[in-house]
Amino acid sequence: MVYVQVHCPDCQGVDVVRYGKQRRGEQRYRCHNTDCPRHIFLLHYRNQGRLPTVKQQMVDMALNGSGIRDTARVLRVSPTTVINTLKKKRQAYSKSMKDFFSVLMLSRCRSSSTR
Repeated sequence: MVYVQVHCPDCQGVDVVRYGKQRRGEQRYRCHNTDCPRHIFLLHYRNQGRLPTVKQQMVDMALNGSGIRDTARVLRVSPTTVINTLKKKRQAYSKSMKDFFSVLMLSRCRSSSTR
């Protein structure tokens, strides 16, 4: 029996346990780090659109002005995958920006009231 230490691809933590299998037999893993944004992952993805690096490239290309079909062709993924990834990132971004602006407005109100 061989012991292979598995690291979480997001937080690089080693507090990882096996968490079942996919339908095709690939082993799933779960990260027990509470600060980790992604809890369940695979070591080897069959679908390239699921890789975190490819998802980040989708967002970077969109911010640089590339179109949906252009991004899908370059990264060799479906245009639907690109659209869904950008929608999910937009929702996460808008939530974090709302939190940021609420803190910013609160600090401005406090600084204007002390003048």
